[in-house]
Amino acid sequence: MSRLSVNIDHVGTIRQARGEKYPDPVHAAVIVEQSGADGVTVHLRKDRRHINDRDLYLVREIVASHLTLEMFSSQEMVDIALQVKPDMVTLVPERPEESTTERGFDLTQEAQEVEPAIEQLTEGGIIVSLFVDPTEENMKAAAAFGADYVELNTNYYAISKSFEEEVDALRTVEKAAHLASKMKLGVAAGHALNYRNVRNIAAIEPIEELSIGHSIIARAIFVGLERAVREMMEEIRRARRAINV
Repeated sequence: MSRLSVNIDHVGTIRQARGEKYPDPVHAAVIVEQSGADGVTVHLRKDRRHINDRDLYLVREIVASHLTLEMFSSQEMVDIALQVKPDMVTLVPERPEESTTERGFDLTQEAQEVEPAIEQLTEGGIIVSLFVDPTEENMKAAAAFGADYVELNTNYYAISKSFEEEVDALRTVEKAAHLASKMKLGVAAGHALNYRNVRNIAAIEPIEELSIGHSIIARAIFVGLERAVREMMEEIRRARRAINV
């Protein structure tokens, strides 16, 4: 069964909209775990516009399941990760002006961006994942660089404009997932997944974890965070049950 790690960044987005101290992402992390999610994800950006250092340190203290820290591969962020000791670090490309992460790494072009960070984090005893576009070249490079996991970028699938595009994008993700698994990489997936499109991704057998944030936080506005998390977990369970029939 695929695990669900809930990204709580957009609780911070709402807080920052008014420059207030609420809603608190740390409180959200507590509810996410109590709702039965398998883990919590936070993205500490260079500009700290969602999650700040205080959030990260407190979340590390209270998360008892599995904490994933998304971050750029700069030395500043590596030093923070080595101090905080999340269960996993997912390295992501980052641009200051983007509203959210726009793409996965192209490891054939960006080896120098990730290799030093992978080495230091691995030596520090932290599991390392790379957020990558689902290509054969990226799977091979991730394995060669010594990453433990890949997180496959599902945005191209999520924004498909036609059924044919969706099927092609889904097959691309599936092919990359199987190749990564064959190369002894753990496989996660995420980006733009929601309650309508998650099942096809969750049904891909090698995918061990789904990282989902925006759609859950958006749903929580209407039904509450606990119910929003439980509903997403049920969508994932249905997909996994279907492949095991």
